[in-house]
Amino acid sequence: MASRYDCTDSDGLLTGMRLARAALGRGELVVVPTDTVYGVAADAFSATAVQRLLDAKGRTRQSPPPVLIPGPPTLDALASDIPQQVRDLVDEFWPGGLTVILRAQPSLDWDLGETRGTVALRMPDSRIALELLQEVGPLAVSSANSTGDPAAMDADQAEAMLGDSVAVYLDGGPLDAHEGYEASTGSTIVDATGLSDGGKLRIVRHGVISDDEITRVVGADLVG
Repeated sequence: MASRYDCTDSDGLLTGMRLARAALGRGELVVVPTDTVYGVAADAFSATAVQRLLDAKGRTRQSPPPVLIPGPPTLDALASDIPQQVRDLVDEFWPGGLTVILRAQPSLDWDLGETRGTVALRMPDSRIALELLQEVGPLAVSSANSTGDPAAMDADQAEAMLGDSVAVYLDGGPLDAHEGYEASTGSTIVDATGLSDGGKLRIVRHGVISDDEITRVVGADLVG
């Protein structure tokens, strides 16, 4: 049976984080608030845990989850061929609502699904999420909802959709607009793999970081 902890309370946060770490270590799922939506998290290096995440959401391996990381240094550990334009975007928008698709380090021992050798990375602007990431390392995280349903904006919504498929719910309260983010809007996703071959950056999903902001940093001639 799933456990839920009020992370707006210091005692609840301490207990919830401890049990969340343990659950992730066992390959189980944890729901955690981010700066955009509530997410369901799994150990990124456990193929069984990642498959459990996909099953809980009703997704196939053709929809691999992004990976949340605790900071820019982890970018170089997980991705290769990182263009300067991506570093500029990270400097501008991390922590925050920008997910960047890059080529994954070929030495990584993980299985996120049908990624075609890429990985989608983001550093969230959320105290609870960052604390968890700093303690356990990179996490495969997707929005805490059943596929086809709206993203969960509070722990109640997440639990209603995911139920006992999740071991621990970290309840940070309802998510409101975050520093200008529109409520219930996910991160902006950009595919930067083409930049390494002399191509352009492609905006895959329009999210909380506007297209104009991406263009301002990268330059209009490099956004396709």
